[in-house]
Amino acid sequence: MVQQLFALPTGELPPEWQPLLQDDRPQQVFSPKTTPAIRTVVQQMIDCPLQGMTKRLYLQGKVLELMALQLAQMTVDAAAQVNAQPKPETIAQVHYAAEILRSHLDHPPSSIELAQQLGISDRTLRRSFQEVLGTTVVGYLIQQRLQRAEQLLRQGNRTVADVANWVGYAHLGNFAKAFKSQFGISPRDCLAGKLSDRRGGQ
Repeated sequence: MVQQLFALPTGELPPEWQPLLQDDRPQQVFSPKTTPAIRTVVQQMIDCPLQGMTKRLYLQGKVLELMALQLAQMTVDAAAQVNAQPKPETIAQVHYAAEILRSHLDHPPSSIELAQQLGISDRTLRRSFQEVLGTTVVGYLIQQRLQRAEQLLRQGNRTVADVANWVGYAHLGNFAKAFKSQFGISPRDCLAGKLSDRRGGQ
């Protein structure tokens, strides 16, 4: 019924309504946002004063109205999701910024300096980083420092202090704490060849 009522000329449902069907079978449960208009229709159905056949016709009409409101809300939600996707130029800027950070782990530019290099505001940079990489500029920098530190420690030809300094940690205690929080083992244990608890023994 859903396919017959709402299909495009091609026979397909609009992309935003595809969740209604799975393996060509209508889904019994979907949960678009409940709007005031939807609540009003539901209340009208509950309060229907009619009886018999007229009540049945009234409720059938309200069911179709309810379906129309729910599908309209799904369309709005789908459009909002598309608009929320980062633009290609934003993605490119963030990846370039990330490359700069990875290349200067020991002395990285500040968020403001990084934004200036990209020709955007600091606020735009911070928002774009969150949208594209799901983390902050500082969070990404810490993640990359610790991953590089683990690689260097695994090589076994540098001391813990050397590695900490190489990736930009001036205080050895802060480095050890951050490293253990990330990998579940201390830098010394990593240097000794112990496997990370955070990687399932890999």
